[in-house]
Amino acid sequence: MSTNAPKEDVVVIARNKKARHDYAIEETIEAGLELMGSEVKSLRDGRASLSDSYAMPENGQIFLHHLNISPYSAASILGHVPLRTRRLLLKRREIDRLSQKVAERGYALIPLELYFRHGWAKVALGLAKGKNTVDRRQDIKERETRLEIQRAMAAKGRNRD
Repeated sequence: MSTNAPKEDVVVIARNKKARHDYAIEETIEAGLELMGSEVKSLRDGRASLSDSYAMPENGQIFLHHLNISPYSAASILGHVPLRTRRLLLKRREIDRLSQKVAERGYALIPLELYFRHGWAKVALGLAKGKNTVDRRQDIKERETRLEIQRAMAAKGRNRD
């Protein structure tokens, strides 16, 4: 018996691996990107980097800074600037809510993932607070504890045979 549920057509281009390590992500928001044609072609080739990028509210809009999309070789002179500021496409009520949160002390909008969904370029933004060294150490300790438990359970399962 098959289901008629549509498959999620998601192609991941880039992930910000350090974001979850450096920040405590409280909420995730999906936003569209306003791009030039050569930027879309370059993204389809998987040539983008989210490291050191961040989003900031400015003049009633939210802009993504330091997203590096490599130049598309076939674009010649009509190409794009790799590190230009790009506008994020969000609803007004989301922009207002996020702007208010970022105005609070300690909150930041950090891009977590860049992907295509149903052919449209999207970015997953995390509303985040910075972690301090103690929080990072605690996360590492919890991860190591979980791994030790999994290893012990696997070893116990092997010894039964």
